[in-house]
Amino acid sequence: MTQGDPLLVVSVVATVLERLGIRYAIGGSLASSLYGIPRATQDADIVARVCESHASILTHALQGEFYVDEYMIREAVRRRTSFNVIHLATMFKVDIFVAKGDEWSNEELLRARCERVGEAGAPIELVFTTAEDTVLHKLLWYRMGGEVSERQWRDAIGVLRVQGSSLDGAYLAAWARRLGLRELLDRATAEAMHEGKSPYDPR
Repeated sequence: MTQGDPLLVVSVVATVLERLGIRYAIGGSLASSLYGIPRATQDADIVARVCESHASILTHALQGEFYVDEYMIREAVRRRTSFNVIHLATMFKVDIFVAKGDEWSNEELLRARCERVGEAGAPIELVFTTAEDTVLHKLLWYRMGGEVSERQWRDAIGVLRVQGSSLDGAYLAAWARRLGLRELLDRATAEAMHEGKSPYDPR
């Protein structure tokens, strides 16, 4: 991996979060590339259980190597939204989404799994959202964006294609229903099947 590799940049942020005892999971295109079809990305998404008390120490831990704004962190925590930090050497952006504390967010962080990624000779261990939660997030972003983002749609289908029958169909179906995404999940599954991968069991 080169110095500008997104995984190396994200690993710096992840190491700081771990050191501060902040539970996190990497999602977005890095997760869909891990579980599905790899693609280049200009930023990374992390969901983390950040509290307002973390704002100052998180700022001090990242500043120097990253552009980071303590006020932005505090506002994101208060509003349960997101803030970003930017790696100064590469200008790679990491968006950190404050965990909302609802049932799905809690489930997502509990189910998150440690994966060994990077080159075989020098792998790094990072915590990622599961393939199922990655699909759900991609479909949710697709819906929120007016169902026009080919990138979000292809990311979801890529994970469904590659993971196939290894996916937890019951979990996917249950949360798709609760999130109002069942019709999108059915469409994406049908398209993934058409492209030649055995489907999961969408019970």
